Amino acid sequence: MTLPQSAYRPFGDDMTICRLLNGLWQVSGAHGTIDPRKAIPDMLDYHEAGFTTWDLADHYGPAEDFIALFRDWLVTARGEDALSETLAFTKWVPRPVAMSRETVEAAVDTSLRRMQVERLDLLQFHWWDYSNPAYMDALHHLGDLQQAGKIRHLALTNFDTEHLRMIVEGGIKIVSNQVQFSLVDRRPEAKMIPFCQQHGITLLTYGTYCGGLLSEKYLGVEEPRVPELDTASLRKYINMIDAWGGWEAFQQLLAALKQIADKHNVSLANVAVKAILDKPAVAGVIVGARLGLTEHRENNTRVFTFELDADDYAAIDRVSQHGRDLIHVIGDCGDEYRR
Repeated sequence: MTLPQSAYRPFGDDMTICRLLNGLWQVSGAHGTIDPRKAIPDMLDYHEAGFTTWDLADHYGPAEDFIALFRDWLVTARGEDALSETLAFTKWVPRPVAMSRETVEAAVDTSLRRMQVERLDLLQFHWWDYSNPAYMDALHHLGDLQQAGKIRHLALTNFDTEHLRMIVEGGIKIVSNQVQFSLVDRRPEAKMIPFCQQHGITLLTYGTYCGGLLSEKYLGVEEPRVPELDTASLRKYINMIDAWGGWEAFQQLLAALKQIADKHNVSLANVAVKAILDKPAVAGVIVGARLGLTEHRENNTRVFTFELDADDYAAIDRVSQHGRDLIHVIGDCGDEYRR
């Protein structure tokens, strides 16, 4: 299957992204051993299938290096012009220390060198400690580097609404914020989405599949035990499910999603992702890519073959009420990283 035009959307003022981004956290070592000899050809297969946008970070193991290798393969297979068809969105996650221009530029230069590019398509900035205001210094320096041509667009990762507001009011142009958002974790709907709509900021979401737990595989089965939770994603999102309402409530959600999926002749996971893609301000959903190990490209393509109707959303909202509102349990977007 090939991706339809609806699988793509404008991003910023000069890019078009695939709305299902290939996530490279999975190459960091916590999701199984990734063999570069298999991974890079697999990246080319993603590209050929239309999944042209990559999400990565400076600390995701060899992810930035993989982008350089993939770009070399792409040129060999398709020619130099094919490079304009792919986008790589990296992150910078520094320790919360003093942020000089030299420190910030050195980090950007490292990513440029590893990825073998002249300009970063998107630099997504994360900061661990709001009590240290040096994040504003870092962002101003990043803005200067954007003006100098080293960064195409500047974005954030896991910032809450209040600090996003402070950044915007500080005159820093932010194109997106990457946050956790799923039918289990609907915190962005409370504050983040209204603010982003008001200020023309989009969201890139992760955890939308709950690490694969939002699938038929886990419908009607007992809660998996630790030995079965063999990836970092599964371990992370089982904890999120427990915080939301536990396995019994999750089973009710899965059952409702399965009914909707059968109605549209798609998978349960397709419905879970489509429901988030349709939310205001959401530009794209990040889908983990375990390169050379597993892939779900054909199934993911079906996200763009159907539309959810009012009855579907009503059914989802009814079952969502069986769980807790995580904004009252955890706090706003990203607060789980700063407790």
